[in-house]
Amino acid sequence: MRKLHHHPRLEEITVEGILYALADPVRVQIFTRLAASECAKNCSTFLNIQDAPLAKSTLSQHFRILREAGLVRSERRGVELINSTRCAELAERFGPMVQSIVSAYERQKIEAADSAATKSEDAAGDTPRTEPSETR
Repeated sequence: MRKLHHHPRLEEITVEGILYALADPVRVQIFTRLAASECAKNCSTFLNIQDAPLAKSTLSQHFRILREAGLVRSERRGVELINSTRCAELAERFGPMVQSIVSAYERQKIEAADSAATKSEDAAGDTPRTEPSETR
């Protein structure tokens, strides 16, 4: 018989565990997308969360860390693990902390994208333009 996944009780969830789990950009993306979805998702939904596909073993480790931190709940359905967030429970224990972390991450992503776009535009403006030669 397979060992069931450990889901910490609400009183076992710590701020340190949450911060550790959400310190990784991939895990915060997984958690954010899972929280925004209207239903539970299986792990393979997140294989292409980055530019390059993640290995299934890497994705499993990310979900293990999120689960052990108490951020997600995983339920086995056949051969798949179906994941959902514990947002309501977390809000009960920690108030708006988790949502504030996710919101800050989203703002940071937007600011980074805006900054990259500005740098790209500035770099395009720095390239010397060649004027067509005049004909006489």
